Amino acid sequence: MSELISKLKTKTREELCELAKNNIITTVEGWVKTKRDSKNITFIEVSDGTCLKGLQVVAERGKIADDVLSGITTGASVVCKGRLVESEGANQAVELQAEEIELVGEAPADYPLQKKRHTLEYLREIGHLRARTNTIGAVMRVRSAMAYAVHKYFQDNGFYYVNTPLITASDAEGAGQMFQVTTLDLNNVPRTEDGKADYSKDFFGKKANLTVSGQLEGETYATALKNIYTFGPTFRAENSNTKRHLAEFWMIEPEMAFCTLEGDMKIAESFLKYIFSYTLENCAEDMEFFSSFIEKGVRETIEHVIKTPFAHLTYTEAIAELEKSKDSFDFKPYWGCDIQTEHERFLSEEVCKSPVIVTDYPKEIKSFYMKMNDDGRTVRAMDVLVPRLGEIIGGSEREARLDVLKQRMAELGLKEEDYWWYLDLRKYGTVPHAGFGLGFERAVQYITGMQNIRDVIPYPRAVGSAEF
Repeated sequence: MSELISKLKTKTREELCELAKNNIITTVEGWVKTKRDSKNITFIEVSDGTCLKGLQVVAERGKIADDVLSGITTGASVVCKGRLVESEGANQAVELQAEEIELVGEAPADYPLQKKRHTLEYLREIGHLRARTNTIGAVMRVRSAMAYAVHKYFQDNGFYYVNTPLITASDAEGAGQMFQVTTLDLNNVPRTEDGKADYSKDFFGKKANLTVSGQLEGETYATALKNIYTFGPTFRAENSNTKRHLAEFWMIEPEMAFCTLEGDMKIAESFLKYIFSYTLENCAEDMEFFSSFIEKGVRETIEHVIKTPFAHLTYTEAIAELEKSKDSFDFKPYWGCDIQTEHERFLSEEVCKSPVIVTDYPKEIKSFYMKMNDDGRTVRAMDVLVPRLGEIIGGSEREARLDVLKQRMAELGLKEEDYWWYLDLRKYGTVPHAGFGLGFERAVQYITGMQNIRDVIPYPRAVGSAEF
């Protein structure tokens, strides 16, 4: 019954005390968080990682061998068998009176996670052990619950899970910030007659990269299965060393056929509220921890997002609100600018006082695949902005008209031959379709209140950082 600790957390104090009257003999497996010795009794807090609080194990000297007790230190792994009883202490309702303790794995005195407060910066240096701390353990339980909620939402709503390739020859965003994949000998690169690298000699016979998005390939399956979603790693070779950026992160990208921007916005709002609601309900203890110790009031922020209907503004309306504001921005807003994080937060926190979806952006600041509006200046794009963060979802209705898409690609210097298969979707049975992307780590960071995105993924990959 190694899951005992997580089962206990779901019960009230009264229920636990009643349970202790049943004279239950049980076994707990886990790692020692703290150990405290008194004259005849040793108190050991054991955590198995399933919840925030561990279980107090009470070991009487004489019943448990001295050599076992002396070998138990912070970080050691143990198996404790004993009787669940009502605790005399105020910090817990029940405790385990040990009858047997097996010391499975010792932890010497140089164990890095002794009982003291460690900075998150330090914990990144010991990424292989940091999940044993309260903070990172709670983050990873929330991350797991959110991942399950993502799949559950889409599966319950008729979406099919599609795995798009991690290695690709196309750049969905057109930004060029891609990691190259090659088997060429970098010390002896084959060259063409004009001196350029000869990728015909490479593994795939052409230049290949790690994907920045599964969207384009996702569209191909949406135009066959109607509603699909992808959920997998993506990569950006963006030379950014901020608290909001990673080089490797996970993206959730649904794509819906026979769907316009209006349907896209409706799904985005419904989806966001669902995964947040599921996490609050199933990770209540961890969310209380985040709201108390990481970011005060973060739970209330998430509840506000869940309960409040999302407001709607066009980009033009949003810029007008920003321009008439008396607030001083670091970046002066103007029509045609890319809305900055400070602008996004102002719109959601001050103007709308709710999550807000901004639509119809200038075509110059959005990707080639977004549907052109009749004004010739804007595209059917949308960004979902939430209080305390800014943008959390970006999406659009896709351009389904072959001639317009070709024209857009020509304007941006994209070669049709590189996207021949993508153009075929508009040639053979084209339909209105739309989708969006949610950076999973950004969502985990938002719901937990963690300040650095590197602390919400098990092993962060960023500029100059590829440890573990």
